[in-house]
Amino acid sequence: MTILVTGGAGYIGSHTVLYLKEKGESVVVLDNLITGHRQSVLNNIPFYMGSLHDEELLHYICQNHNIEAIIHFAANSLVGESVKEPLSYYENNVSGTLSLLKVMNKNNIKKLVFSSTAAVYGEPKHVPIQEEDHAIPTNPYGETKLAIEKMLHWAEKAYGIKSVSLRYFNAAGADPEGRIGEEHHPETHLIPIVLQTALGQRNKINVFGDDYPTPDGTCIRDYVHVMDLADAHYCALEKIRNENEGGVYNLGNGKGFSVKEVIETCREVTQREIKVETSPRRPGDPAVLVASSQKARDELKWLPKHPDLKDIITHAWNYHAKQSHQNKKRNVQFVK
Repeated sequence: MTILVTGGAGYIGSHTVLYLKEKGESVVVLDNLITGHRQSVLNNIPFYMGSLHDEELLHYICQNHNIEAIIHFAANSLVGESVKEPLSYYENNVSGTLSLLKVMNKNNIKKLVFSSTAAVYGEPKHVPIQEEDHAIPTNPYGETKLAIEKMLHWAEKAYGIKSVSLRYFNAAGADPEGRIGEEHHPETHLIPIVLQTALGQRNKINVFGDDYPTPDGTCIRDYVHVMDLADAHYCALEKIRNENEGGVYNLGNGKGFSVKEVIETCREVTQREIKVETSPRRPGDPAVLVASSQKARDELKWLPKHPDLKDIITHAWNYHAKQSHQNKKRNVQFVK
């Protein structure tokens, strides 16, 4: 039996594919490579370049690879872009998942692990955030993910498709062996942006607001290692396999780190100067976003192996420094 990973060439998807292979699972990947990277998927893994809207291709994959379950990452995922292009996000995320579920139903595939997001919560009423808290998204990205969660609920009722939705917070880090890592174009995540600054690929790091009601005045976020997220997806799949039950779970460290803490830890790990400039707050940035992952620990038996911020940044730095060295050898020029 084989697991289909949609969006398996993306950041979290590719790390999950790597993890699944190390667990001895048979895996096939579907990705349109708009944001994913073909080189992030091992050459011995069957790879299909295509869209979720291509139901003929989905049927072919399901019928020719004996698909048992699907881990679904494929989605547009930039909050700001979703505000500017909401219809594109509904078309890709919601409509794409609809196509996937239709094909699953026709091929009698009853197991799905869904990559959701903490963005479904919107502005939190209290911290740490729990799964039972009100989900009131403040952007189209979060709205599309919540719409998919609701669609999965009704798909289970009607067709018996068991699903686990994983709402995770700030994915960070890289494969500890440095084989793959985080590469977004453009980059929007804090840790790789700070590391790019340390490498001289950026002139400075902008800190958006230093007057929040937090100990050092900067926003606090919950960072979770990407390989711990990969492990959680495997744990979720095992729950469906063993218990034939789904659910919704937060994934995070349960501990937040401020922007200044991240920058200082990057300085410690890289031993390099990192220029910082403070800018005004960005609209809609909550002061603190931290998850309660107790439910995932209790029911999925998930235990993060890399909760320490220094470990997360060290693994990310090893990958970025390696890539920088390789790119210099290829005479690649970076825009500052």
